[in-house]
Amino acid sequence: MALIIIFWILFFILFYTYAGYAILLFILYSIKKLLSPPKDNSGTDIYQPDVCLFVTAFNEKDYVEQKVENSFSLNYPKEKVQYLWITDGSDDGTPDILKKYSRIEVHHQPERRGKIHAMNRGMQFVKAPIVIFSDTNTILSKDSIQEIANQFRDEKVGCVAGEKRIISKEKDAAAGAGEGLYWKIESWVKKMDAGVNSAVGAVGELFAIRHCLFREVEEDTLLDDFVISLRIAEMGYKIAYTPNAYAEETASLNVAEELKRKIRIAAGGVQTLFRLKELLNPFRFGVLSWQYFSHKVLRWTIAPVSLLLLLVTNMLIVARQNLWAQANGYTLFLYLQLFCYFLVFIGWYFENRQIRLKIIFIPYYFLSMNYAAFLGIIRYFKGNQTVNWEKSKRA
Repeated sequence: MALIIIFWILFFILFYTYAGYAILLFILYSIKKLLSPPKDNSGTDIYQPDVCLFVTAFNEKDYVEQKVENSFSLNYPKEKVQYLWITDGSDDGTPDILKKYSRIEVHHQPERRGKIHAMNRGMQFVKAPIVIFSDTNTILSKDSIQEIANQFRDEKVGCVAGEKRIISKEKDAAAGAGEGLYWKIESWVKKMDAGVNSAVGAVGELFAIRHCLFREVEEDTLLDDFVISLRIAEMGYKIAYTPNAYAEETASLNVAEELKRKIRIAAGGVQTLFRLKELLNPFRFGVLSWQYFSHKVLRWTIAPVSLLLLLVTNMLIVARQNLWAQANGYTLFLYLQLFCYFLVFIGWYFENRQIRLKIIFIPYYFLSMNYAAFLGIIRYFKGNQTVNWEKSKRA
């Protein structure tokens, strides 16, 4: 009986984490839209405050010119944009390339102390009320700045999260197929989150904040974008989400390269639980606490463990009750799980043989990311995660 109870608890955790929460959000979002339809701002005057496009770069010579050209091509008055780059530690000529552009403001120091140190240091040079952060290896949509600025019309909005998109290819590897699908689902959930109450964090590829709300972040912080955005939410401001402002980048070269990112993110997720522990208090933060726990905490910590334990518990139930040859619900579910793990093996085999079949790669990517969460938790508690990014090779 105890095993059956454990089985259903684990099943509920996984279902709620990967499907139930999204379904609940959709229901709440739909009800809210019915009760208070979105306002029509089509006749509103154009809102164009001064902004700072803030980029931190470490040895990005291969992407610099592409990023600068993209930045200059965005549909926003150039006189209202401060183009600010912090290139601390770069020794590949990145600062020299940037100095060719008169409109780019470059601040450089020889020592590399990590991205968050560069962000903290760079904020003193910001002159605009709105700061838009973006990564060097991403391409922004033409109207990104204007779409972000529009969100700041609302005085309750303290941060705006843009959308991250993966440039898909016809014959993607496992990392490309899985990462592309992941970000499509994640973007949809973010839209629901923001529609119900507030988005839960932002991604470093593209997000913006009110300059006056920035507070210096601890220099060992692993997920700077997430901590900065959620601390603004803790102040009582909303994190808006705008899919019309998006950053595009290519997928990781393969699953091994993607694991580098995901392990670091998982380690940062555990660190964030301690840094933002107050956010888990629903009596203080209400709906935001529920969103944070459901969208992030479960996925970073409890769900990966539950995934493994569900298989073990299911096998024990079938073995102890000798249900192997019976058309029992537990037996059928166990065979379904084993079939999914077989697909994972096929995905791994295809990846290593460079056979490209997107649909087969999804289970492999899903399990790999949960495996990365295990490794990230271990790495965090061992204290082995450095604040400096180890770059993943891109397709």
